[in-house]
Amino acid sequence: MVLSAAIFITLIGLIMYLHFVKIDQESLLVIGSLGIQMTSSYASGKENTTFIEMSQVKDVVINEAIYMQKVIYYLCILLQDPQEPNGVSEVVPLFQSSKPRLDCLVEVYRSCQEILEQRKTKTSPEL
Repeated sequence: MVLSAAIFITLIGLIMYLHFVKIDQESLLVIGSLGIQMTSSYASGKENTTFIEMSQVKDVVINEAIYMQKVIYYLCILLQDPQEPNGVSEVVPLFQSSKPRLDCLVEVYRSCQEILEQRKTKTSPEL
């Protein structure tokens, strides 16, 4: 009886977790003149949106980490330090829940770099 109740409570907890906490979709919108918007959509319908102004963005990089005897790759935004122009104040990881493969990250990285490069060429003075 106690075992059946424990299994039932565990199943109910798992169903609630999958319905209310699990992230269903993550997206990234990069607009060179405005900034970067990151959106996470939960299975329950709730959305979490974060916006970073382009003036704060120093670069977008693919970082690697060792986790449980394997190498994982993730995309990060490097935020520019206001006091130190060449420094980085914060590293913001992207796609934390979906964990896309490296080839997918490379495609997103290349697109972001194209937009950042266009922005740099527009803002740099011509000689």
